Amino acid sequence: MTSLLLDDAISAPPAGALVLVVGPSGAGKDTLMDAARAALAGEAHFRFARRLITRPAMAGAEDHDSCGEAAFAAAEARGELALSWRAHGLSYGIPAAELLPVAQGRVVVANVSRAAIREAERLAERAVVVNVTAPPMVLAKRLAVRGRESEADIAARLAREAPLAAERAEIVTILNDRTVAEAAGDLIAVLRKLGRQGDQPSR
Repeated sequence: MTSLLLDDAISAPPAGALVLVVGPSGAGKDTLMDAARAALAGEAHFRFARRLITRPAMAGAEDHDSCGEAAFAAAEARGELALSWRAHGLSYGIPAAELLPVAQGRVVVANVSRAAIREAERLAERAVVVNVTAPPMVLAKRLAVRGRESEADIAARLAREAPLAAERAEIVTILNDRTVAEAAGDLIAVLRKLGRQGDQPSR
């Protein structure tokens, strides 16, 4: 299920677009992004931003760059992060270099916090928010299965309210309570729509 943006609400864009993938813990953002990355592999118009997180890489979790808090703070101080935020006791950042392809006419996809939308949408002339969500019972089950949080932590994550406070970005909602192929298909359709509308990438 997607909101009205798939066919009609994406207006004629400037070159390039920044796609901000957001949603509650357990919604399956990483899974859908992994599926989209695989489906779009080899297509030069699309880039998936790699995040910097103060958490060690773990099997089955997001593939990211890891560092300690001191190194993260130093990267922020040097202006190396286009966007950074804190959540669940960790620091997250999007390196500025990861967003450079937007200026070359490419579609860059980034996994960001809902609380960071206002700041993130200012990083590109064209920004689209993809809100991945699922019913609360589905979220709770997925969080329990991945085994990274206690029951109390899961309850706290589910209780966390973070409205989609976008000022100018268009918003698509994907309800991820179906198969991965079906929900990922919606995400891929949004990205391909943006890719078709954008200018050809600079060479």
